[in-house]
Amino acid sequence: MKPSRQDVCSRISIALLIAAVCVVWPQRAGAQRQNLDDLLERTSKNVSQFLDEFSDVKCTEYVTQLKLGKNDKVEAKEESTFDYLVILTNAGGQLNLSESRLAVYAGKQPKTLPLLVTNGFATLFLVFHPYYEGSFQFSQQEDDFIAGKRYVRVRFEHIKGTRSPTAVVLRGREYPLELAGTAWIEPGSGMLAKIVAGLDNGLDDLGLRMLRSEVEYAPVPLRDVKQSYWFPTLATIEVETPKQHWRNTHRFTDYKQFSVSTEEVIAKKP
Repeated sequence: MKPSRQDVCSRISIALLIAAVCVVWPQRAGAQRQNLDDLLERTSKNVSQFLDEFSDVKCTEYVTQLKLGKNDKVEAKEESTFDYLVILTNAGGQLNLSESRLAVYAGKQPKTLPLLVTNGFATLFLVFHPYYEGSFQFSQQEDDFIAGKRYVRVRFEHIKGTRSPTAVVLRGREYPLELAGTAWIEPGSGMLAKIVAGLDNGLDDLGLRMLRSEVEYAPVPLRDVKQSYWFPTLATIEVETPKQHWRNTHRFTDYKQFSVSTEEVIAKKP
């Protein structure tokens, strides 16, 4: 049966619509990818500059360690305070960060208390450092608002077989983590406001069922530094095994520039 004029017009309209989608969508996807690449470039540059500043400051770190039971009931708790300092070394192109903690106050709980030790999560921003740029895949998600301010959300996933900025230490051995998560980035400056990261599938072979970390950042002015960098203010880490559940929080306050001065004294000859 010969198609009516109306049927032909409908088919033409559908064909034109599909053609329009096929032409316009790659342009939008390409523009979005370019915007994401530009944002990641700004963020990477900021992280590199920030790392130089971060390794020159010290702060006060308040740590709360919780051992949780059924219905998240607190079974054990420990609170400690430290003078906190990040030490950066870059020998032979190998980036290495280590944390220095000087105890100001240590809890009085027995050392045999089954609490979890969590270190290094303040430096989760390394996901966006050029040293690890080939270790993650990035994709843009819908924007989100924090305290009424708009941020770009960027999803990241670790590429298996590449270097990782985090690891779990078990019985003296390090196991690199396949981190995945989301970062909230200020669109204009590329500064990080928040990072949520964890393991999508856990590490059942190591008895690790769940790991989730959330780090919040805020601008901190420093003396003689024109730009205000966003420093870690709060890190929350939650870990579950088949039989254990822990939640640790790290609060960072009172950021100050750290400097070491040396004097050379030459003894006079008699």
